[in-house]
Amino acid sequence: MAIQPLMNTYNRLSVAFDYGQGAWIYDTDGHKYLDALSGIAVTGLGHAHPAVTEAICQQAGKLIHCSNLYTIPLQQQLAEKLTRISGMDNVFFGNSGAEANEAAIKIARRYGHSRNIDKPAIIVMENSFHGRTLATLSATGNRATQAGFEPLVSGFIRAPFNNLEAVQQILRNNSDVVAILVEPIQGEGGIHVPDNSYLEGLRELCDAHDLLLMLDEVQTGNGRTGRYFAYQHTQIMPDVVTTAKGLGNGFPIGACLARGKAAEIFGPGTHGTTYGGNPLACATALAVVDTIEKDNLCQHAASLGQYILDSFHIQLADKPYIKEIRGKGLMIGIELTDAGTELAVLAKVKGVLLNITGGGRVVRLLPPLIMNQSEADLLVNTVSSLIRVYAGEETTD
Repeated sequence: MAIQPLMNTYNRLSVAFDYGQGAWIYDTDGHKYLDALSGIAVTGLGHAHPAVTEAICQQAGKLIHCSNLYTIPLQQQLAEKLTRISGMDNVFFGNSGAEANEAAIKIARRYGHSRNIDKPAIIVMENSFHGRTLATLSATGNRATQAGFEPLVSGFIRAPFNNLEAVQQILRNNSDVVAILVEPIQGEGGIHVPDNSYLEGLRELCDAHDLLLMLDEVQTGNGRTGRYFAYQHTQIMPDVVTTAKGLGNGFPIGACLARGKAAEIFGPGTHGTTYGGNPLACATALAVVDTIEKDNLCQHAASLGQYILDSFHIQLADKPYIKEIRGKGLMIGIELTDAGTELAVLAKVKGVLLNITGGGRVVRLLPPLIMNQSEADLLVNTVSSLIRVYAGEETTD
């Protein structure tokens, strides 16, 4: 068999897209699809947003790259906006969520060494996802993702998600812990929303033990959950926050934000990037952040997300094949009692893009922040009908 030019790293659906507009995307045969996945929580402003398009075109005609050896005014402007929104002190820009999490892990380790801890350890959570570089893969709580890449990077201690007692037990038995790395809501793991007191409890434990609280907001950030960052649903402040995905609306950019003692860890030469924070990436991200704020898209995501959740509960909550319907903002998961891996293909046939995560049982919906109510109704009705057909309760058209 001939070797294909692309490495075989994805089980791709048999569709190729040509262009998009708002919440809709069109394939090369002219068929249109309601994009309820947003490129995995990336295109929060939808496709071909005019502000993003204009920013890219204008900046591409001026300067794309010049290296971090020089001052980049657009990078400074973006840093000022993100620190104002987040309450953090400073930012390191990379190209992806994995790079942002790598920066966070390096901050934690360097912080540990500043406290004379030879082998600093980071508490991470079961069922988590932090990236596919070797360090972030090692931090990820998914054995299937890690398999075949051993030896993994050491220095991670795993705890069950949403379980403060388990974290307390680790801290009682290990004096080398320097940080806790956690997603405010687990995305790849199946849209798991913790108790309201969970992040507050982790903050208290970090304060009591002089640890860094590091939040992976790669998926939850940039308005996805109804606040700009998910931790802003609480009263806590983290020491480190990472984000990417929706920050560039499809243009690669990641950010690691730090506060207080964590903001003082890096110095010249301790970390770096060739492409990260280049003028084109920052111009694009500035357009995204400005649009999210100007158009009140966080508030829209909160209200529309609740409407979608309530609508799914009305249609599906009493069904025996539904285990749970959960989410926050426009980050929604429908957990089935049995595997539903074929639902992504069936949804594509019906003109909706979604994916299945959480061990093949969770229908994950990450619609764009600009989705309107009529599109939300179409999404709920189509997906609810598909699930009923899949469970054998209804017959297909």
